[in-house]
Amino acid sequence: MIDFIFLNEADMIAAGVTDIASCVDVMEETLVLLARGDYRMAGLNSNSHGAMITFPQAPEFDGMPKDGPDRRFMAMPAYLGGRFNNAGVKWYGSNAENRNSGLPRSIHTFVLNDTVTGAPKAIMSGNLLSAYRTGAVPGVGVKHLAVKSATTLAIIGPGVMGKTITQACLALRPGIDTIKVKGRSARGVEEFRAWAAEKYPQVSVVAVDSEQDAAADADIIVAATTTDAAGSAAFPYFRKDWLKPGALLLLPAAARFDDQFITGDARLVVDYMGLYDAWAEEYGSQAYQLLGIPGTHWHDLMTAGILDPGRIRQIGDICEGILPARLNDDEIILYSVGGMPVEDVAWATQVYENAVEEGIGTRLTLWDEPALA
Repeated sequence: MIDFIFLNEADMIAAGVTDIASCVDVMEETLVLLARGDYRMAGLNSNSHGAMITFPQAPEFDGMPKDGPDRRFMAMPAYLGGRFNNAGVKWYGSNAENRNSGLPRSIHTFVLNDTVTGAPKAIMSGNLLSAYRTGAVPGVGVKHLAVKSATTLAIIGPGVMGKTITQACLALRPGIDTIKVKGRSARGVEEFRAWAAEKYPQVSVVAVDSEQDAAADADIIVAATTTDAAGSAAFPYFRKDWLKPGALLLLPAAARFDDQFITGDARLVVDYMGLYDAWAEEYGSQAYQLLGIPGTHWHDLMTAGILDPGRIRQIGDICEGILPARLNDDEIILYSVGGMPVEDVAWATQVYENAVEEGIGTRLTLWDEPALA
């Protein structure tokens, strides 16, 4: 017999999927395993983000979806070693128009598999799984790279990603008493303000109108807006002289800096360099324009011989003590985060183990005896 646990969203919450402090610890383990090489992802180089289905702007077949904002399907498979020793895949469909129906932009399902047999261990609701691991990976940067005395956080892009990263920042730097927020709409900013007021009543939330206003006096800055179709010219822009000495910039989405700053005295850290190698192979010179993740541009500068490869460091090596963390309280650190399916495998494994221990979820049978074997 092969059976598995089904975990709906309520089950996932009961099993601890929203425990951001625990998720940061698990992501730290994951990033160390990545730096050691104890993982596999998709593609010939084993570093691919995943496989994606997109659609034409004018489909020639009835019923085929047409292209639109964030319109895609994507599968993100991975294996992670260490104590996790599991494989899994996140599968999701995404469509910005979902929000008109009160649905999330992307709807995620995750399957966790036994590494030896390939049998499913669990099928999970994946939206919170994905959201919290996305917030926790920048949190690892906060743990090791943010100044200890941080009091001001800036959020550019107050959506789901901005909220989970805020949770990670507040968990790791509880001295934060001010959050400055810039959004694309007043509605988004007000929704964030209401959320923060309920969750962190001790923190003052201030709306600002520009990246410059957000960056002023901020110890930690989060760029969490989606990529603009207009390309890098429309990405949130941060000038060096706007940044407070000692600032940490968490960059899991589109952001732009002057090349002179990048190649000069900015400290450059990425989640895992292999991901940026894979994106360079898959997207070529368009990776930065299409994805917006700053590390893709650093990779372009490195390939062009403009940036010394030794300037780009991996957070996993910092976590393990191979490389130093913050060198002093004045250096400005840029931390590029691309997001990888190994992170979903890690957090899914932890939540699954919690669920098994607590008896959470519904046990379902795949088969008693296989009809074909």
